Amino acid sequence: MTPLTIKVACSNCNLRELCMPMGLSDAELDRIDDVVASRRKVKRGGILFRNGEKFTSLYAIRTGFFKTCVASEDGRDQVTGFQMAGEVMGLDGIVNDYHTCDAVALEDAEVCVMPFDRIEELSREINSLQRHVHKIMSREIVRENGVMLLLGSMRAEERLAAFLLNLVQRLHARGFSQSELVLRMTREEIGSYLGLKLETVSRTFSKFVDDGIVEVKQRHVRILNAESLKDIVNPKVCD
Repeated sequence: MTPLTIKVACSNCNLRELCMPMGLSDAELDRIDDVVASRRKVKRGGILFRNGEKFTSLYAIRTGFFKTCVASEDGRDQVTGFQMAGEVMGLDGIVNDYHTCDAVALEDAEVCVMPFDRIEELSREINSLQRHVHKIMSREIVRENGVMLLLGSMRAEERLAAFLLNLVQRLHARGFSQSELVLRMTREEIGSYLGLKLETVSRTFSKFVDDGIVEVKQRHVRILNAESLKDIVNPKVCD
């Protein structure tokens, strides 16, 4: 079935500041509008792109939430990231012209489709767009390094605290609360991403609740003490 596509204009998008470079002239914005071919709707559980699929476009998330994952040797899905509105997906396909992971919608979502050959072409003419694409790629490298640190040297409490702080910080940049969030992913998916068993994730959440750091009602999480979460990730050294 052909995915539903709708023409979109970046110049009218309230997420423009998150996924487009600042300071573009009206003429430059009009040219970028022409590059964004369409919007595509993806139902919850639907696939935006698959591992091994030919890479043609980058996707700016307009609404909704995604996870990226790869199949491990024993057939299980290993979650490699969670992406939200204003973030760009598909960068994994640039290196070999094929995607190296699956992108799955965690809720009904909508993306802007940006053909990569058109972006490259326009980047040569609009320097700020080229810098912005490099910045997005650099951010992905920094994120990967952060995940390696998370998995390589942190205890379960540190991993979950860092995950919650990162999530609420990204949501706050989009105008949401600094202390309340709805988890679009399951605890099992959080565990897969953080390298923790489901039981460990549940036990750590319970400890945070008992310690008065968070309040949890199903997927609704309210952070009661952000400083305590930060102290778990970066313990204060006593003199």
